[in-house]
Amino acid sequence: MTGKYLITTDAWFYAPDSKQYKAVWGEIEIVSDSILGIKTNVRSSNWFAKVGSEDNHVIIAGCQIHYACRSENKPNVLSSEINTTDGVAKVEERLHAIYIAE
Repeated sequence: MTGKYLITTDAWFYAPDSKQYKAVWGEIEIVSDSILGIKTNVRSSNWFAKVGSEDNHVIIAGCQIHYACRSENKPNVLSSEINTTDGVAKVEERLHAIYIAE
């Protein structure tokens, strides 16, 4: 796999911006557990997808990938989230559950 992909995952994950996402988009590189410096057992995946740039990336275990779709175009679907802090509602717009790893 080479190029930019939109990858959906089986579970929510935290990205470098400390928010939860269900998908990630970016340049992909498939790596094995030996490259990551970890040893997996028979109940774990032995390959991973590194999505994004060297400075901003997410590593997803192969067993957590639900769908992978090659897409050179960055997703741009916005959604609104309402967060309440100290009783004050604040509306934040962000890409809907997709982490952009560039």
